[in-house]
Amino acid sequence: MGSTLTPVEILDRLVAFPTVSRDSNLDLVDWVETYLAHHGIAARRVWNEGRSKAALYAEAGPRAPGGVVLSGHSDVVPVDGQPWTADPWRLTERGGRLYGRGTADMKGFDALAIWALAEAAGAGLKRPLQLALSYDEEVGCTGAPAMIDALRGDLPGAAAVIVGEPSMMRCVTGHKGGLGWMVGVRGREVHSARLPQGVSAIMEGARLIGWANACNAETAARRPGPLAALFDPPFTTLHVGTIAGGTAHNITARDCRFPLEIRIVPGEDAAAWEARLRAEAARLTAAMQTVAPEAGITLAPLFEVPPLVPETGGAAEALVRRLTGDNGTHVVSYGTEGGQFQARGYSCVVCGPGDIAQAHQPDEFISLAQLAEGAAFMRRLLAELSV
Repeated sequence: MGSTLTPVEILDRLVAFPTVSRDSNLDLVDWVETYLAHHGIAARRVWNEGRSKAALYAEAGPRAPGGVVLSGHSDVVPVDGQPWTADPWRLTERGGRLYGRGTADMKGFDALAIWALAEAAGAGLKRPLQLALSYDEEVGCTGAPAMIDALRGDLPGAAAVIVGEPSMMRCVTGHKGGLGWMVGVRGREVHSARLPQGVSAIMEGARLIGWANACNAETAARRPGPLAALFDPPFTTLHVGTIAGGTAHNITARDCRFPLEIRIVPGEDAAAWEARLRAEAARLTAAMQTVAPEAGITLAPLFEVPPLVPETGGAAEALVRRLTGDNGTHVVSYGTEGGQFQARGYSCVVCGPGDIAQAHQPDEFISLAQLAEGAAFMRRLLAELSV
C-alpha cells in the first residue's frame, strides 16, 4: 500500500503534464495508473486508434452493482498566445487560489477523484467507487464513448455518474448537446478584377456564416419552451470560431475552411438541425456551380455530443443533492460527457469544484476553498458507499 497524496499534491502532479488535446496524454495516464497500483487498484486502459492516447477506468471497493462513477477528462486546451503571469504547467498558489492550466477544467476534480479512489481502497465500502478518465473531451468528447462502453461491459453497473466539470459544487441536471463539422469550401481562382468569372471560397463561406447568424437571430427571437428557458442563452446557437483560406488579396480564394458548431437545447431535434445546414450548403453549392462546376461546399463531421436531459427521479440527482444540500435548479450551456453516459443508460449529473468562468482562460485557477469543498463532498460520498 503506497502513501496517499493530498488532493493538492495530486493536482500538482497532474498540472505538470501538458496534456493539450493535440498531444499525447500517456505520461499522465502512466502516473495515474502507477499511483493507483500502489494502492492496490488495477486500472484498465482504452486506447485511441493510434495508441498515442488512452482513457483509463478503475474501481475500488467490492465488485458489486450500485456504485458511483466519478467521470473526468485528462486533456486541456492550449495556452498558446495567452498572457499567463506564471508557468501554466506548474501549480502556483497565490491569494487562496491554485493557478495552472486545467486547475478548474478539470484536473481539480480529477485530483479529488483519484484521491477518493485511493481512500476508498481501504475504507471497507459496501458499494464500489469507479473512476473514468477520458481523453479528447475538449475537441468534442470523442474519447469517452469507447471508454464508457468498456467500463459498462467490464465493471458492475453503477447507480450514478458524477461528471466533475466545474459547477461550484452545484448539482447540474442538464446541458446542451453539440454538433460540429469542418466546412470545406472549394472555389475557382481568378484575378479579383475578373470576379464574376471566379468563385471566392471565402466569400461563399461567408454566406454560410451569414446563414448561421440568421439562424441565431431566428432562435433568439422565439419564445423559449419551459426546458429551454432554464438555459443561458435559452436557445440553440451556431458558431464559427476560426477561418482560413485564400492566397492573396487580389485572387479569388480557391479554398476556405472553418469549423461550425451548433449547441442545441435539449428537446430540439439534432437531425433536423443537421438537415437544415446540409440543405443550405447544397443551395449555395448549386449557385456556385453555375459559374464553376468544380466548386462546392463539403461538411466533414467533427463531433456529436448528446445533451444531458434532466431526469425524473434520477438516482444521480438524488445522491448529489443529498451530499451537497443543493436543491436549486441548475443547467449549463456547455457540453460534457454526461450526455454520453446518460445515452448508455446511466443516471448522471454534473457536479465539480471551480468556476466554468475560469475554464480556458489565462491564469486559470481553482480556489483552495472550492478544492476543500470538493474533498468534503468526496468524504461524504465514501461514507454513503460504506452503508
